[in-house]
Amino acid sequence: MSAYQPSMLDLMAGPSASLEPLPGRRVRHQLTAGAWVDVLPGWVHGSDPVFETLLTEVDWRAERRPMYDGVVDVPRLLRWYGRGETLPHPLLTQARDQLSAHYEPELGEGFVTAGMCLYRDGRDSVAWHGDTLGRSARHDTMVAIVSFGSPRNLMLRPRAGGAETLRFPLGHGDLIVMGGSCQRTWEHAIPKTAKPVGPRVSVQFRPINVA
Repeated sequence: MSAYQPSMLDLMAGPSASLEPLPGRRVRHQLTAGAWVDVLPGWVHGSDPVFETLLTEVDWRAERRPMYDGVVDVPRLLRWYGRGETLPHPLLTQARDQLSAHYEPELGEGFVTAGMCLYRDGRDSVAWHGDTLGRSARHDTMVAIVSFGSPRNLMLRPRAGGAETLRFPLGHGDLIVMGGSCQRTWEHAIPKTAKPVGPRVSVQFRPINVA
């Protein structure tokens, strides 16, 4: 895997990772059908130590899934942290707690689980989908994603069609929160890219029984 080059923010911040207060510079984008997306670039300051821990200390797992008439490799590595499971870096615990404190009045509950994806290079991706397993198939919810490593584009499009696909570039330490009806009424994806890119880790915080 290619080494990630630290950003100027990381070099200025020094070796200790920290979180910018919420809401801070957070910007909410209202979508259609009751969906919205919050974006906060550079929420994590000094992201390099967290990223290094995620690359070297997480027991990443390769999975295979049925597709059409066969079984294929999932084009990324995965790790799921359930309720009560210790996260691999203390800043991630802080991030989950800060997200819960900020969004609980609107969400009605806190974030509990942490799903993680390792995109090793531009060939790794995730296809169009909504997180509609569990309660999110019927109820509004939130999924908060913190990105570490090489920038990749998160694409969003309405399930009903008829609207332009939205592109949110996610860089090192960026936060995006998909809320309202977003998982039911919109789809998101990380497309493949032919550009030379290094590894990226996506950390997805969710309430219980949302996947």
